[in-house]
Amino acid sequence: MVCAVSPAPDAFASGLLGYLDCQAVTLGAQGYQALAAPGSSVALLLTALLAIFIALIGYRMLFGETVTVRDGVLSAVKVGIVLAFATSWPAYRTVVFDVVLRAPADLAAEIGRPAGLPGATGGLATRMDGTDRAFRILAIYGVGVPTRQQVEQADGVAPPLFANFDMFALGAARVVFLVGSLGAFALLRLAAGLLLALGPLFITFLLFGGTRGLAEGWLRALVAATLGSCAVAVAIGIELALLEPWLTELVTRRASGIAIPGIPAAMLATATIFALATAGLLALVTRIAFTVAVPAVLLPGHSTGSREDRVVGGQLAAAGGGTAIPAETRSRAAAVADSIVATQRREEQAAGAGLSRAESIGGGVLRGDSVRAGPGAGTPLGQSFRRRATIRSSGSAIARDRRT
Repeated sequence: MVCAVSPAPDAFASGLLGYLDCQAVTLGAQGYQALAAPGSSVALLLTALLAIFIALIGYRMLFGETVTVRDGVLSAVKVGIVLAFATSWPAYRTVVFDVVLRAPADLAAEIGRPAGLPGATGGLATRMDGTDRAFRILAIYGVGVPTRQQVEQADGVAPPLFANFDMFALGAARVVFLVGSLGAFALLRLAAGLLLALGPLFITFLLFGGTRGLAEGWLRALVAATLGSCAVAVAIGIELALLEPWLTELVTRRASGIAIPGIPAAMLATATIFALATAGLLALVTRIAFTVAVPAVLLPGHSTGSREDRVVGGQLAAAGGGTAIPAETRSRAAAVADSIVATQRREEQAAGAGLSRAESIGGGVLRGDSVRAGPGAGTPLGQSFRRRATIRSSGSAIARDRRT
């Protein structure tokens, strides 16, 4: 195997970290190239989705929908981005692969170097091996039997919780230190390697708005793995800055035959606190990474609002002479109400324009003249019949009046 490593007892931390790093690099690189190779399942899926993407644009044009220059350019850019990162290893390695696997160490070095953290300038795994070795030596020496003077000066040192607790605490502190640091690195490295290997699949999902969430989740997970690796490196550097001089002093005291009562409990508590702090940092960084918003202009389905909202906004701006309210901040009910208002306003304007034309052609309705605008012109409402100037009387009424 390419990454076959047997960690030695004196180099357990560095051996395991080297193995994890090798597996992450190999899994990410070889997995990507396997999925991006012609004839692979992801390559066939990419070909099918590209055909569907282009066919949908053609159907939109076939049914009379006009594709604007902006939409055409953005569609071409999306297809270019997907093809570049889903099929080209050099482009993917430069923009994504190296950033995820190499950038955390550089970023942690820039942060930790001014603070003087151990391992900031390199050799973090070697410093972890030294700390692990000091834990083992201290466990071999043991706590020792305190002298009467030490007992009198101990002032507040609690007795062990149970028999042989001090030996258990020294061994447990070493285990917690290794699990808290190496476990976090293992989680982040293996997750980054797997996500990098699945890159062509998730990049393909950028073509459609319905699958865009999968691509965004993949990108956020990569950001979380990158920032998490940097945070873990800084946290381990801070822990080593505390443990290295402390363990060196304790080993020196035990070599001189001086007992160290109460120290194992404090050592176990310190290792546990840093392990919990590392887990909290990972949770915090993951929370921050999953709030990253991908620019919508680079993703399919981007629009500044629905088509109806854009039309309503344009009508209101044209009718009122003001600035249209952004469509994405408007509710559907408000958009429908504004559409009805705009329609009524247009009808009133059209009715007013027709009345003015009738007055200019027919001599004016207000003067009582007849409107004669030609055979095709409409007669104003209420002007079809003229009012009689004389009183209408029937023949029987006239004869009756004569007899009387």
